Amino acid sequence: MKLYKIEASNWETFFGTIENPIQRDVTIIAQTPSNDAFLLLAKDTFTELQLLNTVPSGFDFTYCQEWGLTINDAVVARTILDMRRKAYGTWESQLEKIYDDGIDSWKVDIAEVKTSLPK
Repeated sequence: MKLYKIEASNWETFFGTIENPIQRDVTIIAQTPSNDAFLLLAKDTFTELQLLNTVPSGFDFTYCQEWGLTINDAVVARTILDMRRKAYGTWESQLEKIYDDGIDSWKVDIAEVKTSLPK
């Protein structure tokens, strides 16, 4: 996944307005205390956003506040793993899918999840 920064002043350009929203496959994971910038994770490339190699200072983690407010590269890695885990679901739900719909249907679902997740 790629880590991006978006300034609040660029929000409507990227996400659209309430009347005309633009759907983006991104997850907002952090924000500044003043809400003037946000960090996003995305599998796609967005040239209109600032691509980051590491987490900048001055942001509070918002993806899962149970984990605390501190955000760093390790927290971003944990977030990506959590997103992958949620996309696949539990073993029980996968076994239920196999039992109810058959192994071929389960394979199709897993292949779709794999293509939707970042490497």
